[in-house]
Amino acid sequence: MYFDTHAHYDNKQFDDDRDETLRSMEGAGITLILNSASSLRSAKSSLAMADKYPFVYASVGVHPHDSKSMSDNTVAELEELLKHPKAMAVGEIGLDYHYDFSPRDIQRKRFREQMELARSVKKPVIVHEREALTDTLEIIREFRDLTGVVHCFSGSWETAKIILGFGWYLSFTGVVTYKNARKSLEVVEKMPADRLMLETDCPYLAPEPMRGRRNSSLNLPFIAEKIANIRGMTIDEIAALTMENGKRFFGIPNAP
Repeated sequence: MYFDTHAHYDNKQFDDDRDETLRSMEGAGITLILNSASSLRSAKSSLAMADKYPFVYASVGVHPHDSKSMSDNTVAELEELLKHPKAMAVGEIGLDYHYDFSPRDIQRKRFREQMELARSVKKPVIVHEREALTDTLEIIREFRDLTGVVHCFSGSWETAKIILGFGWYLSFTGVVTYKNARKSLEVVEKMPADRLMLETDCPYLAPEPMRGRRNSSLNLPFIAEKIANIRGMTIDEIAALTMENGKRFFGIPNAP
């Protein structure tokens, strides 16, 4: 039984077969999915999916790409959405200096605002970081009382040790199956078992041998197999471990 802790089924790539795809999950052993929002609109769509499917939960937040679209009222709107019983985290939030779709000062401002929101509503955070490590760590340090996960982690063991030192989690995608994923593999091998989570980040980052195709939670076993081999465990053990970690992180102990 698998928990995909970070997916984007509200993405337009699923418009033609979203229901069919999600209805196939239970038969494939995918028993929990956290649909991670990227905007206010995405948050509303994610919660609508959570209402429709018992095994789907949601996060609420604005991705750094969309930081420039936030107004002074957005945080209040997010706070209202976070009252939903299946809104389990604030995210995905953070910094992305690779694309710079939003000005960096705006990204930092909105990141801090949403971290403050998470503190206020007592929810964990899902953080996106790309080529913005120094500023991301600086802001995380300002909110040491929060629990979070750096999703799609692909950094070094040195960076991982800092993040793990905050009491945070790391989640891994199909990137761990790629030939150039040496840094990620070292982290997977060395990190504490109780901070490890699986995700697809679908429809992106399909693992080998599905690379280049649209990704979905159905591909989680490929990621689990790679991590199991690295850690000297069975696939079932990794599935059970990451299920327990994900449920603990998001606070959903009574989920299926």
